[in-house]
Amino acid sequence: MSAAPASAQPTDGPITPQQSAHVAVALYPEAAAADVPAAQPVSGAQVFLDSLVAEGVDTGFGLPGGVILPIYDALLSYPSLKHVLVRHEQCAVHMAEGYAKSTGKVGVALATSGPGATNTITGLTNAYYDSTPIVVFTGNVLSTLLGNDAFQ
Repeated sequence: MSAAPASAQPTDGPITPQQSAHVAVALYPEAAAADVPAAQPVSGAQVFLDSLVAEGVDTGFGLPGGVILPIYDALLSYPSLKHVLVRHEQCAVHMAEGYAKSTGKVGVALATSGPGATNTITGLTNAYYDSTPIVVFTGNVLSTLLGNDAFQ
């Protein structure tokens, strides 16, 4: 087996778009011959929202806060995703459960880290005992801040 090209070697930091393009060409040389425009960098929030759209999600319930604000900023560019603003994270989960029961789709709720995530527990437990399909997404602080009481 031949060694991977230098551009495909692992790095200690994030991969730049240029490195990503080199890796793609090294792994898929036929793609280099195609006239494909260079990929634009995307944020984690865009990847997250693209994933929701790809899974057929059209409605979500949540409360903005702290580390999930980039998701709410990016949400403006996704008109197919309806967001229902709640006043408490527990409400978001109960509303997602009601949505799932009434539509037959998976209910989706969004909460911030720390106390926001903790506030979802009762709704999650209720949905679990009722066998209702819901998914709750929560944010988290940077890994370098874990253990430093930096909840949000």
